[in-house]
Amino acid sequence: MPVSFVIDMDGVIYHGHRLIPGAREFVDRLRSGGHPFLFLTNNSQWTPRDLKHRLEQLGIGVEDSAFHTSALATAEFLKTQRPGGSAFVIGGAGLTNALYEAGYHLTERDPDYVVVGDTRRYDYETIEHAIRLILGGARFIATNPDLTGPSEAGLQPACGALVAPIELATGRKPYYVGKPNPLMMRTALRKLGAHSSESFMVGDRMDTDIIGGTETGMQTILVLSGVTDRNEIESFPYRPTFVFEYVGHIPVDQLVAQQRESSE
Repeated sequence: MPVSFVIDMDGVIYHGHRLIPGAREFVDRLRSGGHPFLFLTNNSQWTPRDLKHRLEQLGIGVEDSAFHTSALATAEFLKTQRPGGSAFVIGGAGLTNALYEAGYHLTERDPDYVVVGDTRRYDYETIEHAIRLILGGARFIATNPDLTGPSEAGLQPACGALVAPIELATGRKPYYVGKPNPLMMRTALRKLGAHSSESFMVGDRMDTDIIGGTETGMQTILVLSGVTDRNEIESFPYRPTFVFEYVGHIPVDQLVAQQRESSE
């Protein structure tokens, strides 16, 4: 079985509209070595087509199937839980499109679920309506627990920050589908046809990428180009398998050879 790579995007491949040094070369090394890979992102705003277009603008060409988002994972989860259900959604096109594709009906009245994802369109009336629906019996789901995400201008609020006022007002905690939930990691591995023992998780966050990969049984690679600083690593009770400054510094062939030797 070939060695596979599951790769976070924000803070690993790019910051906003800026490619992180060495990212293109890293993807080229994966391709030339025949190593299957999948881009995995907790950002639920974007569709795979949006992400494909963004990478193409940065000089990396991949297919729509090379992406798995927390929006897709959430839609797949809800489809298994309540096929043909309904949801009130706070989120971007990536989330609404994924739910439509999963056969869900989006409504503001008596939904089965209130689903919160990443979005820039967020106001008091939306929060108030979500609170009333949850107190009225709707189940509470969120795409990911990230409080912040990296951007060209610095950190920006993410899904976890948007969830906070709804959680505080209702006293209900949402079920998070995205990283570090191993559910999303296992879904990604199934898409690759890969086994966790033959895979690497590459990410910039200790609290989602690295713990998610660790709990799924993958070897983990932390890059320091995003959220996590090197000095923060020791404050966590778990450690990444490898640490590099940038994704371009990852010695793909060397790590693959080591992994294959250890599994023999």
